[in-house]
Amino acid sequence: MPRLGVNIDHVATVRQARGVAFPDPVTAASIVELAGADGIVCHLREDRRHIQDRDLRILREIVQTQLNLEMAATEEMIRIALMTKPDIVTLVPEKREELTTEGGLDVVKNFRSLKKAIQQLRKGNIPVSLFVDPERNQIKASEGVEAEAIEIHTGHYCEAKTFAQADDELKRILDAVGEASRRDLRIAAGHGLNYVNVRRIAEIKEIEELNIGHSIIARGVLVGLDRAVREMIELIR
Repeated sequence: MPRLGVNIDHVATVRQARGVAFPDPVTAASIVELAGADGIVCHLREDRRHIQDRDLRILREIVQTQLNLEMAATEEMIRIALMTKPDIVTLVPEKREELTTEGGLDVVKNFRSLKKAIQQLRKGNIPVSLFVDPERNQIKASEGVEAEAIEIHTGHYCEAKTFAQADDELKRILDAVGEASRRDLRIAAGHGLNYVNVRRIAEIKEIEELNIGHSIIARGVLVGLDRAVREMIELIR
């Protein structure tokens, strides 16, 4: 039975669209926790397109479950993480032109820089997870850079156009889960998961946590955030 982490970035997206003070992602985080979620996820981007530094500071003060900070492995973000002390950092790739994170980290290509970033964060007693595609070489490299956990990118599974494609992508995820389990890495999964496609991922017993944002926030616009979170919890449990 996986835990549910709710990404609140898109509450801030709506706020930033008008440059006003609402809706406040901090308020959303409290509603999400009261609805039964196990953690809050936010991504502080280099261009500050949604979550702001102020949001992160207050979230650290008020979050009662787990605060998962998604960020690029840059000196600026490492400095902010060391000051803020989230419960866990998830290192993700980041490009200014992308709408959302488009794929996993290339841990193999960026081995040295990621290992250095992880060492800096671990000196601050901050556990580190890496957002990776379901590929064995990336998971092997994740162990090599001394990450404690991985989050498997489920985007290709979620974007599959046919049942056969979805089955193929699910097999890749299962293979990746097996590889991570053999290497004693904690396993989370996320990206693109929604109320239709989440069940098959939630059934994978080795996956400890699902991190879901856009679909919950979008449903919350229509039925209320509390109900949207409770319905997702019911689906995955």
